[in-house]
Amino acid sequence: MSATSPVPPPAVQRATNRGDRPHLDLGTALTHLVLVAACLSIVLPVLWTARTSLTNRSLAYQPGVVLFRPTLENYAKVFVDEPFLTYAWNSLWIATASALLSLVVGSLAAYAIARFRTGGSPLSFAVLATQMLPPVTLVIPFYLLAQRLGLIDEGWALAVVYLSFNLPFVVWILIGFFQGIPPELEEAALVDGSGRWGAFVRIVLPLALPGLLAAGIFAFVLGWNEFLFALVLTGRESKTLPVALAGLMSSQGNQIGAICAATVAMMAPIVALTWVIQRNLVRGLTFGAVK
Repeated sequence: MSATSPVPPPAVQRATNRGDRPHLDLGTALTHLVLVAACLSIVLPVLWTARTSLTNRSLAYQPGVVLFRPTLENYAKVFVDEPFLTYAWNSLWIATASALLSLVVGSLAAYAIARFRTGGSPLSFAVLATQMLPPVTLVIPFYLLAQRLGLIDEGWALAVVYLSFNLPFVVWILIGFFQGIPPELEEAALVDGSGRWGAFVRIVLPLALPGLLAAGIFAFVLGWNEFLFALVLTGRESKTLPVALAGLMSSQGNQIGAICAATVAMMAPIVALTWVIQRNLVRGLTFGAVK
């Protein structure tokens, strides 16, 4: 008995007999075209900013020039002539402190809502509804309160103010994450003699680490990029990077090269941080979305 080659499926036989060749589906082509256009709309401004940060003043306003000799004079102006490292440090510790405070308070609030239905649906909606207020409506009350207490130009006061927009996002991210953790794990810890607080610290928080990481990064980015509150509540000592960057725009003209250099310097830490922990970030943001 001689070995025979496997018989191809009927659909393949018909396609071979007709001489059909694979063709590009129109819907797939349009989908890829839209995706490419969306990616270019995001990437091209970033590339143009990076390109402008490496040009001299005469080429900064000539976006059509692609080939040129790069220069670091814009970065020298930002980091040598201006104390941007001090402003970067202010942004770093203020955003980090605000993110940590948001995680501490937000994790407790989210756990209470997820496990014990504290406040029910009205409280959950009220937490999210706070974001419907435009930030400008909160600036004047915060300014008057800080002025009365002598907290103008105090970085830690700004970190506390950032809780007003960090907490709702942190709470809503963590609610879905805590709901995805089986309550039987906590019940087993309670049976073994652990208290509710011990079960929360030893069982829930380690399992919720990806969600905490995602929420913390989100809160950090919001604090790092915030401009309005920092403009009103900071001064010479606690000025942050967004406020310092806006200071490069004056009545004498915009220093476009220095602005682009400062913008690249602001984006670099966020891009690097997201690149390092992107797996946990995506998992934390999507966990609990599908039950």
